[in-house]
Amino acid sequence: MDLSDLRQSYTKGSFSESDLLDSPFEQFEKWFREAQQCELEEPNAMCLATADGNGLPSTRVVLLKGFSEQGLTFYTNYESRKAAQLEANPQAAANFLWLPLQRQVNVIGRVERVSKAESLKYFLSRPFGSQLGAWASPQSQVITSRSILEMKLDQMKRKFAQGKVPLPDNWGGYRIVPESFEFWQGRASRLHDRFIYQRDVEGQWAAERLAP
Repeated sequence: MDLSDLRQSYTKGSFSESDLLDSPFEQFEKWFREAQQCELEEPNAMCLATADGNGLPSTRVVLLKGFSEQGLTFYTNYESRKAAQLEANPQAAANFLWLPLQRQVNVIGRVERVSKAESLKYFLSRPFGSQLGAWASPQSQVITSRSILEMKLDQMKRKFAQGKVPLPDNWGGYRIVPESFEFWQGRASRLHDRFIYQRDVEGQWAAERLAP
């Protein structure tokens, strides 16, 4: 399968030193809001990269559910593959790809669990079906058929039919505490604009241009 002629020219924008905001958190928020304004489908989707204790990597797309200067928050089953890898190697990278804007953002940092109170607050905001799904799915475990999931979901519907769905003990949030942000704007001739923010020796964020 030859894909050598499958290409597009990136000409929708530019990104220069004069465009950079002082804080990468402010820069990320600005670009994220612009992605929302373009009505992109799920602009909070991010490709999350983790690695196990031996350095074997894996990726999957998850949804960003919180963002502040503390970091980027997402939620999962604490018995999932990603959670097992994060417990063994609490480092991660997250990539946001907003193709209609011809932009990417890459974030790298250490990972920590959020508090149970924060996980509960988010869990209670989820739709009823999503709350039940957290109870029904043994995430990342081998199952013999989909009917097992559907049977478990029916059990949870009956179990919690008369009351609120509690937070499962094995479900909650992680926060990526950024050590670097890279902002990428596609340009013509593959001479893309790339800037990386990293903390300097005084703990302040400093941005530098990278070659494409």
